[in-house]
Amino acid sequence: MHIVTVFWFFYHEVLTPMYVYSLYGLNSFCRWLMLIGPCSTTGERDPVTSALLIILGRRMSLDIAQVVRWKSSPTAEVLPTVRYAASFAGYGFYGEVIRESENYRWMGPARYDFSGTMVFLKHRSYEAKVAFLETPDTNPLAASAEDYVTGAQPLQSHQRRPRRIICRTNCFVCNEASTPGQNSEDEVADSSRTICENPKWVWSKGRFLSVAAAVISCRNERAPDGLVADAHLSDGFLHLLLIRDCPPPLYLWHLTHFTKKGSDPLSFKFVEHHKTPAFTFISSHDESVWNLDGEIFQACEVSVQACRGLVNLFASGPEV
Repeated sequence: MHIVTVFWFFYHEVLTPMYVYSLYGLNSFCRWLMLIGPCSTTGERDPVTSALLIILGRRMSLDIAQVVRWKSSPTAEVLPTVRYAASFAGYGFYGEVIRESENYRWMGPARYDFSGTMVFLKHRSYEAKVAFLETPDTNPLAASAEDYVTGAQPLQSHQRRPRRIICRTNCFVCNEASTPGQNSEDEVADSSRTICENPKWVWSKGRFLSVAAAVISCRNERAPDGLVADAHLSDGFLHLLLIRDCPPPLYLWHLTHFTKKGSDPLSFKFVEHHKTPAFTFISSHDESVWNLDGEIFQACEVSVQACRGLVNLFASGPEV
């Protein structure tokens, strides 16, 4: 009876909200518009609200992550391949769930529950190096990356974090970041690269359970604040989440925080959170797999950049 109770809690309180970020590979962008998009762009999944926004002509820009794969495996030749993600790109736990689920397609949607449980129980970590572009917004948390490299004490859970500014209707952060006339990908990419006048690259290396980049908050019914509560729709930034190797109970504790509104799942000392316009990732693992909005993308070396306001949507911002 106790085993059944623990599994029920693990499935409903941990796996279900995490799957919303990592699943639905077929027609992923369309599914994103139906599943995560409405909660992050209007605050609710309501067709009447969406219809009214279209009738009223309420539009807003949405950031898109450009993912460039340089090498699919450590021994492969350099062959640049470009993909895009509208909400989320994940490695480690997120990628393994998708790859594992492909072996159980005969199970239907239940394969995600089974695969997610198996991946969690394996508790695999991966050696990798991540370099992110430092901006004034990353300074309060950048010490975590440098301390791990130098052997100093890592970021503590009680360290003071900057005040969170939640993206909402007529968000002043998104409005200030948006520049009229940005209609091409090149213009958007240039604007993202010039966010900081004197940027520098900060390295973080070690063993990670997962590496994730949230383009938007990724709110949903199971995770009311999403992956990153203060992620904005059109500010030209990615939220880089580095989850270092830790004991399974601590990782489980971290995951359960996503299900509680107002909690801070990024405050654990094994979690690094960096707000950055771009980052690079290098792994020596032979079968490195990324999850791009639910699509499998094999890559051991990638560079990811936020393309500011690349897509326009009929929306006015989330009502939160």
